[in-house]
Amino acid sequence: MRITRVYTKTGDKGTTSLADGSRVSKTDLRLDTYGTVDELNAIVGLCRSTLSEVQQLSNEKRLLVDEWLERIQNDLFNLGGDLATPIASRWESMVVVGEFEITHLEQMIDRLQLDLAPLREFVLPGGTRLNAELHQARTVCRRAERLAVELQEQAEINLQAVPFLNRLSDFFFVASRWIQHSLGVPETTWKKSGGLREITISKSI
Repeated sequence: MRITRVYTKTGDKGTTSLADGSRVSKTDLRLDTYGTVDELNAIVGLCRSTLSEVQQLSNEKRLLVDEWLERIQNDLFNLGGDLATPIASRWESMVVVGEFEITHLEQMIDRLQLDLAPLREFVLPGGTRLNAELHQARTVCRRAERLAVELQEQAEINLQAVPFLNRLSDFFFVASRWIQHSLGVPETTWKKSGGLREITISKSI
């Protein structure tokens, strides 16, 4: 693939081309779905950038998690291309996510869980920047999943797309907890009575 020109002006009127050349509105649900997958990919890139700066992790752990995140980015790009291609227009050698990737995500989750205590309370994003970014990845992944479910109700798509996104969001959640554990930083837990109503505002700051 060779891209020599970034702007084409073909989308100036609010339409764009799918992978098979057909044109649809930029408000099309299919675009919203794979656009959200693309957004998620960018957030995973942020996670990797932050991870590279976390010196408290051993080099072995940092390289392992970075490899996992990089491979996830590649799978997300494959998923985006898949969602941008109507089923009837798929080509024979097209790489798509499937049961293999889903099983690998489950194995990755199980591996991280070995180091973690059972979750007894709801946790809030934060404590470390990487934890918050992994939670952001989780929430955007959930949005992509919801959109994929809606798209699946309207058009024929890869039946493994929704399970993949579902399992991927679970991975981001467990990874966020594992990062806190590995760094020795306590998780921020949800306190039912810890909202703004409990604050007493003083007249001087």
